[in-house]
Amino acid sequence: MTPSPARIDPPALCPPVQNLYAHVVIAPAARTAYLSGQIALNASGELVGAGDHAAQARQAFRNVKLALEGIGAAPVDMIRHNIYVVDHRPELLPIIFGAAREVYGDPWPLAASTLLGVKALGLPDWLIEVEATAFLP
Repeated sequence: MTPSPARIDPPALCPPVQNLYAHVVIAPAARTAYLSGQIALNASGELVGAGDHAAQARQAFRNVKLALEGIGAAPVDMIRHNIYVVDHRPELLPIIFGAAREVYGDPWPLAASTLLGVKALGLPDWLIEVEATAFLP
């Protein structure tokens, strides 16, 4: 059986904000998958939720989960999780992470993580992009 990645929060650092990430993730020697940034396009290539951060977040997280499932992995196998948000503001945090919790379910994927507010993404109607790196068990 392949060991799981170790998630470590060094005591010299503050605890992770809202316990949404791990400061350090150490993956054992194994295969690693790098997912391209996922946006709110459905399987037909149609944008889901034009102008709606919540709807776009749900679809982007759903696409990450589907990509992981396509390679035999799950959200809990993520070791890196980056979220890019157009026009980010603090009141979007519960909306974005609520969408992620809805899609990913339990257990929450404690990955090394970054959330960045950005001016724009690849096309003007895109509001959320999520990229991930996963440890393949």
